[in-house]
Amino acid sequence: MCAILTYAREDLSREFFEEMLSKTISRGPDMSRIQKVGCGWMGFNRLSIMGLNEAGMQPFNHNGNTVVCNGELYGFHDLKKYLESLGYSFQSESDCEILLPLYEILGTKMFGFLDAEYACVIYDKKKNSFIAARDPIGIRPLYYGYDAEGHIIFASEPKNLVGACDQIMPFPPGHFYEDGKFVCYRDMTKSKSKECRETLTDDSLEVIVENIHDKLFTGIQKRLDADAPVGFLLSGGLDSSLVCGVAAKLSDKPIETFAIGMDIDAIDLKYAREVADYIHSNHHEVIITKDDVIGALEPVIAALGTYDITTIRASIGMYLLCKWIHENTDIKVVLTGEISDELFGYKYTDFAPSAEAFQEEAEKRIREIHMYDVLRADRCISVNSLEARVPFGDLDFVDYVMGIDPEKKLNTYGIGKFLLRKAFEKDEVIPHSILMREKAAFSDAVGHSLRDDLMEYADSKYTYAEFETTKKKYEHATPFTKESLLYREIFEKYYPDQSDMVIDFWMPNKSWKGCNVTDPSARVLSNYGASGQ
Repeated sequence: MCAILTYAREDLSREFFEEMLSKTISRGPDMSRIQKVGCGWMGFNRLSIMGLNEAGMQPFNHNGNTVVCNGELYGFHDLKKYLESLGYSFQSESDCEILLPLYEILGTKMFGFLDAEYACVIYDKKKNSFIAARDPIGIRPLYYGYDAEGHIIFASEPKNLVGACDQIMPFPPGHFYEDGKFVCYRDMTKSKSKECRETLTDDSLEVIVENIHDKLFTGIQKRLDADAPVGFLLSGGLDSSLVCGVAAKLSDKPIETFAIGMDIDAIDLKYAREVADYIHSNHHEVIITKDDVIGALEPVIAALGTYDITTIRASIGMYLLCKWIHENTDIKVVLTGEISDELFGYKYTDFAPSAEAFQEEAEKRIREIHMYDVLRADRCISVNSLEARVPFGDLDFVDYVMGIDPEKKLNTYGIGKFLLRKAFEKDEVIPHSILMREKAAFSDAVGHSLRDDLMEYADSKYTYAEFETTKKKYEHATPFTKESLLYREIFEKYYPDQSDMVIDFWMPNKSWKGCNVTDPSARVLSNYGASGQ
């Protein structure tokens, strides 16, 4: 990961800007650089992934324009060759150096053509203003706010903006900002594949699973391109196992896999080990205790910038695992399995009353995922100076799956995510027992005791009367359990009065029969069953 920061204020002191940028040094510990441009300041903290020498350091400048970008641009080699054929020359091997030439040719239309996970800000010299954009899923973070005089600030994380802006907001995914307006250039809930044809309903099951297979395979393959060492988070569940299995098949040497679990009841360590043995990876296990979990709680919330229960629970294990990777290996890039649930369904979507309701829920989750699972992956990984790559967030893959007739995605097969499982049945990239194993929630799979320890700890912090009184301080996303109140109070310590950065709690759709629950864990649903074993 890298960190970007821009401030559209000419009379701002360099010292103040440097202090703001330093708050995200963990995202880019290799090198920092600040540049004054016509309308203000631009800053960059670098984690070297592509083009490792100093020539790849940002900001990049071309014809008076300037860019900072936290991103990976897939297929950039072909774009670079095209630009070179037009007479452009490049000083580095960095993918992001192609952005300014592309912008000079295409303007803001450029953003719709990028196959990328990115957040960037461009200084346009002719306009003497900033143009900003973010990828359509929101995998790379970007936030914005206005200072007291109305100057706009863009930053990789809200911590850069605390104290400078009254209100901090996430930059909307799939949008660009120009001339004071946010413009949507791509909505991933509206499938281009579906628009090209009247419907995908006529695709046979065989065609659908073949396309799912090929598009995910390609999405994983393109994310293996890095000049720095790559590792893989392996929970033993379906999604991360598929990523690891495909990567192992594509690699000419054993891949590095990492799993984490509680010391007393880690559910998934044995399944992760089964996958690792099957794909012959160089496997590492990290064991954590109750004290580790409680000790990580505050630094995790400080890193995340959220009060959401699900996100925080699932982040504890990921944060501690990535901390271990950072401290004990030379890995710089990690691949993860996020976004599959939102596309193919989670335990609670088995309760969807109709295909239309399933699709509406999937669209809602994809629109909001940048505030939840994607945020978790980014912060837990980047705060430990690593870069996250998310193959299930590949734009072509997401576009296709969102366009599949939702009737075919409903769990009418007796097992969730049937289409995804069926797609990889022939390949045998992972054991069949893992391919067909039901899902366990990540925080529960690390160990049921992780959730229980957090709830017990929160219960010890408040009496019932204290809980009832204290929760009333918060009108937006009002805490509804002692655990949610504890998380909110820690959040407010680091991000005072900024709860609107997250729309609400990630919870099952309470309007569906069977989903009106008071805890977000799938463990409380009636269909959890053997997935927790």
